Amino acid sequence: MPVIEGSDAVTRAAGIMIEASRQLEVPVVVTEQYPKGLGSTVDAIAGRLPNDAAVVEKMTFSAARNHDFAARLDGFRAAGRDHIVICGVESHVCVMQTAADLGAQGYTVHIVADACGSRATASKEAALARFGALGISRVTTEMALFEWLEVAGTAEFKAVSRLVK
Repeated sequence: MPVIEGSDAVTRAAGIMIEASRQLEVPVVVTEQYPKGLGSTVDAIAGRLPNDAAVVEKMTFSAARNHDFAARLDGFRAAGRDHIVICGVESHVCVMQTAADLGAQGYTVHIVADACGSRATASKEAALARFGALGISRVTTEMALFEWLEVAGTAEFKAVSRLVK
């Protein structure tokens, strides 16, 4: 993360998504690209994960090409969950390839743009443009959270809205 442009903002936004997922009981799968060489999930994210969150180590750039990840998503799909919300780094490599593969598999994919990053602005911008060309939805943290909530005035709304203030 130290080499990712705007890493503090990306980590903050991803942390909010994780915290809201935990509070709203949205299932979470975390992937780590070659953790022995690149390191594990940063503490600011790892410390907020729900107890039942899966952490999948991978060598493939696309998480969709990892058997453990794919098996977990198959379980979600069997339970009627076919929308995938993606945060992470690097936007133009792992995030891009995962989103493209999942879209090709029939999932509805949403990229949380402010919770994704790359080492260079141009790389992230190219990824965001390509997401659009592939029909992959680009959202912000607040867009995703309030779509999950659907309605104001609930205890969940109050808890989640505090995360973005």
